[in-house]
Amino acid sequence: MTTLSVTNPATGSCIRVVPADDATTVAAKASQARAAQPRWHAVPLAERKACIERFRALVVRDLESLAATLTRDMGKPVAQARNELNGLLGRIDFFLGAVSASTATETVFDEGGMCEQIEHAPLGVVANISAWNYPWFVGGNVFVPALLTGNAVLYKPSEFATMTGLEIARLLHEAGIPSDVFIPIIGDGAAGAALLEQRIDGLFFTGSYATGAKIAQTLAGRMVKLQLELGGKDPSYVCADANVANAVASLSDGAMYNTGQSCCSVERIYVHASIYDEFVAQFVAAVRGFVVGDPMDSGTYIGAITRAPQLDVLEAQVADALAKGATLCCGGRRLPGPGNWFAPTVFSNVDHSMELMREESFGPIIGIQKVSDDDEAIALINDTRYGLTAGVYTPDEARARGILSRVNAGSVYWNCCDRVSPRLPWSGYGDSGVGLTLSTYGIQTFCRPKAWHLRSAS
Repeated sequence: MTTLSVTNPATGSCIRVVPADDATTVAAKASQARAAQPRWHAVPLAERKACIERFRALVVRDLESLAATLTRDMGKPVAQARNELNGLLGRIDFFLGAVSASTATETVFDEGGMCEQIEHAPLGVVANISAWNYPWFVGGNVFVPALLTGNAVLYKPSEFATMTGLEIARLLHEAGIPSDVFIPIIGDGAAGAALLEQRIDGLFFTGSYATGAKIAQTLAGRMVKLQLELGGKDPSYVCADANVANAVASLSDGAMYNTGQSCCSVERIYVHASIYDEFVAQFVAAVRGFVVGDPMDSGTYIGAITRAPQLDVLEAQVADALAKGATLCCGGRRLPGPGNWFAPTVFSNVDHSMELMREESFGPIIGIQKVSDDDEAIALINDTRYGLTAGVYTPDEARARGILSRVNAGSVYWNCCDRVSPRLPWSGYGDSGVGLTLSTYGIQTFCRPKAWHLRSAS
């Protein structure tokens, strides 16, 4: 029997060994989902919504134990695990409130005995290869609207969030979602590769660009709907007229929350020369104040690095920045002890010759670069192959709008950062991916439009 060992990244200890899927079991599960999907689609929307409402209530009921499981899975501080679960509730509420209108059949023409309508039919079987950094948030962006719109879901949690994935399945099944409509696929990359070989109607993936590109190549020619959320190198620009204290409070959190392991973590900061030194001094002081420690302690702000190989990436970026003349303001090293730990790290006097300012870090590390004006900031913001989010700090809304209108990013922020709303689409430019989730568009993305031409016989 194939198994998977689940390891706590904060301690390095094995939490549990669980049965894992192989090519044979993945194929059987895909066949189950294919057979079950038409029956699920035939269930009235009101009953599908009732199942998701019960799922929401079960998340509330078990919130503390679910947060602890997530923390053990991937090292997220438990207070932030609670935040993720509480935030999920609002997203569920949005989907429940918007799905009826978003998927209602639309009459677009009705004249002279000819009626034209658009039906929003489900894709069919949706494969969801989800992320470890926000398994409830990122997974819920897919499986909640997919189920509401009548799809069956083959859900593969990351191997670094396995126990959370199993909890998601347990609660959905307890809420009344049939076990052959939402089916977990457990395992590492081999299980994911086997899933791609199945007859599926949509593939929704969140992860690295390298893996996303391989998925796109594997599915090329298959005519499978593809959504890839592939991260970024997200910038923010602090203008000369910005409130420095407010910008520091926002951006230090935006860079370091979830130990910097967020797709939209701030990974580059550009600051006008006139306030640069003041900003750097306050920013370093803020980061030094973040508590690094046991993720199960509610007072901890910086937890473990989920994937051990990422420590090598962070060390390489530190070495490269130092070799090219950057100033290390704090951190810059692994922390001792069992598990995967890296000190919150801030560099000043950086430039775009450095990997720190060009390649995704996905850890508690940030570079702060001095700029002379808005045009230089915009040029540097756009000097990237990514385009997920970007932000500007200034009291002048017109100035912010003018800057952000020239920025290549799927989401833009004025005086905020690292923010996702269920009411707005989540998408990216360039190597940040294709497709979208969230908003009413993120409900309809799980449907295919069916055109009806209806002529009266009379």
